[in-house]
Amino acid sequence: QVQLVESGGGLVQAGGSLRLSCAASGSIARFNAMGWYRQAPGKQRELVAAITSTGSTNYNDSVKGRFTISRDNAKNTVYLQMNSLKPEDTAVYYCNADRTIATIRLDYWGRGTQVTVSS
Repeated sequence: QVQLVESGGGLVQAGGSLRLSCAASGSIARFNAMGWYRQAPGKQRELVAAITSTGSTNYNDSVKGRFTISRDNAKNTVYLQMNSLKPEDTAVYYCNADRTIATIRLDYWGRGTQVTVSS
């Protein structure tokens, strides 16, 4: 059973920084990609950033230049460094991992961590 545990959320003023961590149970090398999603109240969950097993990254346009996703295979952990935070970044941030078994895609989710940016 795959478990993803997020940490690092909190309350920060606009312009500040936070670093989110997602610790996986077992090796993250088995996943096609890992990513961070967020969901604000009344809005759909959206992709924030993702990183593949080969290190390729993808970002939501709204966070490009401010957020950086990275991975540490030795620690089975993925990070999201968030700089120049804005009030509109306020949301619950979820860690995601996906893998393919016999052509079937499996998605795993953490429970989320709250990020609140005050103006």
